[in-house]
Amino acid sequence: MADDQAPPLRVDAAALLAEVQQFQQRLAQGVGLLRDLGPVAVAATPRAAIYREDKLTLYHYRPETPRPGLGPLLIVYALVNRPTMTDLQPDRSLIRGLLAAGLEVYLVDWGYPDADDRGLTLDHYVNGYLDRCVDRVAARHAGAPLNLLGICQGGTLSLCYAALHPERVARLVTMVTPVDFHTPDNLLGTWVRPLDIDLLVDSLGNIPGEWLNWVFLALKPFRLTGQKYVDLVDLLDDPEAVRNFVRMEQWIFDSPDQAGEAFRQFVKECFQQNALVRGTLELGGRRVDLGRITMPLLNIYASADHLVPPSASRPLRDLVASTDYSERVFRGGHIGIYVSARARRLPAEIAAWIAERGADDAVTKVGKGTGKGAGKSAGKSAGKSAGEKSGQGAAKSGRKRAGRKAP
Repeated sequence: MADDQAPPLRVDAAALLAEVQQFQQRLAQGVGLLRDLGPVAVAATPRAAIYREDKLTLYHYRPETPRPGLGPLLIVYALVNRPTMTDLQPDRSLIRGLLAAGLEVYLVDWGYPDADDRGLTLDHYVNGYLDRCVDRVAARHAGAPLNLLGICQGGTLSLCYAALHPERVARLVTMVTPVDFHTPDNLLGTWVRPLDIDLLVDSLGNIPGEWLNWVFLALKPFRLTGQKYVDLVDLLDDPEAVRNFVRMEQWIFDSPDQAGEAFRQFVKECFQQNALVRGTLELGGRRVDLGRITMPLLNIYASADHLVPPSASRPLRDLVASTDYSERVFRGGHIGIYVSARARRLPAEIAAWIAERGADDAVTKVGKGTGKGAGKSAGKSAGKSAGEKSGQGAAKSGRKRAGRKAP
């Protein structure tokens, strides 16, 4: 062998044997820990159900020390997965953080659709269920416009609602929200675009949540289906870390079925036709024009999001007419924005952003005269914080109980 050639791989058999024995010991100890772990609670923050309709439940969370002038905050989560992600761990809970900041919080829980719901459309969800939830919240707060926080697909639904009912939303916050579904780095969008969605929905009716879950896991197969379980071995001497791991597993595999017609419409209009960006999306016979969104808007996206890449969220800036538009880039991923250590700062930042736009001012700005193109030339976000970049027709169909299609 030449002098400059690298030596062959050398394995210390004794060290390797010791490492294997240590690994086996940790596994054995971990089995005992998992066996004795007991029930692991999620969504443990006290709350009260104030409205129920079909599968939907509207929850109310009351802060110990309400902060005057903020107004109520209604959280709209995605139809996919469960809103327990917003309250997964006691020490890393978006809802608890918002309550600690003095906000009065409401949460839309869409529940678990079944065969009776397969005819529900996006119009039912936006102009029906969501509008009636806004009714209930507003009635508890003298009828004033409220703050709307939309998360992931729930952010897309919130944008639709704010565009169709701008007079009802004082301030809008979107988190990891897809807007442009045709960006080249959007792997999920690339997969879904050629999908024969009519064949899928016509064959299955509702879309099984388990099937969707495996689609999401397949976006990062090695990390999400293998490596995380290997990494679990390193946590087995920390019962609280194991509890948090189990909480995440419970959330991941708690996947509601999707109402077939709403799923068909969302895939066709958003993923395949990019209708939100093109301005061609219609709900209840009305066009969803993002140019009608003039209320203050905070758009939060994650820099390493594999489901909703930043390029899918950032176009919102140029589609809305708000002269008070802010962006917040979170260093992390789609899940880390809720449960990572850095995520603990977000609730206070959201509350501060709301507080800077006083309730009285917001109600004055969001009147019935809100209209398309207002103030577009005035520029975005004059006076952002240092961490931010400067930059009813169909409504009545929801007021009465949006009619379902026959199952």
